[in-house]
Amino acid sequence: MTRQSNRIAKMGDFDDLDAIDLHILELLQNNARTSNKELAQKVGLAPSSCLRRVRALEQRGALRNYRAEVHPGALGIGLEAMVSVRLDVHSRDAFEGFAAHLRTLPEVVGHYSLGGADDFLIHVAVRDSDHLRTLTLDSFAARDEVRHLETAVIFTRDGNRLPILRGRR
Repeated sequence: MTRQSNRIAKMGDFDDLDAIDLHILELLQNNARTSNKELAQKVGLAPSSCLRRVRALEQRGALRNYRAEVHPGALGIGLEAMVSVRLDVHSRDAFEGFAAHLRTLPEVVGHYSLGGADDFLIHVAVRDSDHLRTLTLDSFAARDEVRHLETAVIFTRDGNRLPILRGRR
């Protein structure tokens, strides 16, 4: 699994994206199933030109993936939470070891290594509160490198959409 740094790309890596490229990214982010014909119409290009741009965005890594959003209940998920973790020791080995452990847990939707009071923020998806309690006690609190943890239940969430900031001031 590839780790993604908060420094997503060198700032110059995507400097040459123009307004049409950014519009394509925004439209596909809002609806990845938008047809090429509809996409071309919305950005004002011929379908063949639009398809070339989409493929170029994919090849450069600006457009990384297409996803289906699945209802959590269809997967047996009744509860999601964010777990904040502080490690006892702040060493590369401790951070990498704990991150490797997180990647083995099927309940972990995503995790973030942080600067500040907490060292990790972990998004988990579980069946219910009993499952959450067992996960936090057995998979986090029981680990030697964990000094402190806090759990916050997620009541609602709204997708993973990113804002288009370039070109808007």
